[in-house]
Amino acid sequence: MPSAEAPPLLVIDAAEEVTRLSRLLHDDVLGRLRRRGAVVGCSGGVDSSVVLALCARALGPDRVVALLLPERESSPDSLTLARSWAGQLGVEAVVEDITPALEAAGCYRRRDEAIVQVFPDFGPGWKSKITLPTDLLAQDTLNVFSLTVVDPDGAEHSRRMPPDAFAQVVAASNFKQRTRMAYLYYHGELRSFAVVGTANRDEHDLGFFVKYGDGGVDVAPIVHLHKVEIYRLAEALDVPSDIRQRTPTSDTYSAGSTQEEFFFRLPFELLDPIWAGDERGLSAAEIARAVGLETPQVERVLRDLSRKRRTTAYLRAPVIDYRQPAPDGRTAP
Repeated sequence: MPSAEAPPLLVIDAAEEVTRLSRLLHDDVLGRLRRRGAVVGCSGGVDSSVVLALCARALGPDRVVALLLPERESSPDSLTLARSWAGQLGVEAVVEDITPALEAAGCYRRRDEAIVQVFPDFGPGWKSKITLPTDLLAQDTLNVFSLTVVDPDGAEHSRRMPPDAFAQVVAASNFKQRTRMAYLYYHGELRSFAVVGTANRDEHDLGFFVKYGDGGVDVAPIVHLHKVEIYRLAEALDVPSDIRQRTPTSDTYSAGSTQEEFFFRLPFELLDPIWAGDERGLSAAEIARAVGLETPQVERVLRDLSRKRRTTAYLRAPVIDYRQPAPDGRTAP
């Protein structure tokens, strides 16, 4: 379970940061973007709960909409927690069930077609998720995904995924984030509100987001903050403990997949200070002493961070604009 205590290598004055971000949100939404307020996609997780509270503080609750976007495979807790927090803040909560849109796009059908390639018995009553190896501290392992299915009797079965099946599962599942983005902009344009994003630094810099999905926003107020720093802000903003203590999940796969097993491979209490120590220029040995690990373990984590940043660089790349010269000096004809 995540800790609200900042690791030794990450120190943040949460109250000061809340004040700073509130001021920036007020100035940027109302002034720079000339929008009347903000719409925030809320999942009942700590990141969106912090962003919603920041927007309510910066703009006033009457200028903020919490958009709740469940689908048939979402955890019921997501809707319950998000709605309750919006109510405590005095923010209007709007629910849009995106299941019909996903069915029309073939999200579930396309995904299940790929799953059947790996597990031919997969069908109604089964659940699924994809995961990465969880033994990063023990050995160097690449980010090779496995497919785990849960049969109607509750038994789990896991197999490595062929590249084409993996690509189809991910591409089909990403309809969920991209559909949510479309609804966020519908409600934003309806009210002349800005769409305020909820991605933190771990998600953005390591590529745990969908391009033009949850990455499609007007303002990204917490994208510079590590996950453990978000928990400090959540505490300062009085986010309820049932949200702060909830295990981070993508809430994308029917079998339920934590962010750690799906992508990050380590608890944030270890991942974030190792990352911060590396940015400070500390050696792997110095970081290891600070976080209570062995030097080879820290070195494995640093290599994994580097691989994730490198292989997901495309997601963070700006649109190639042919009005601007290319890096090699070429220009459009």
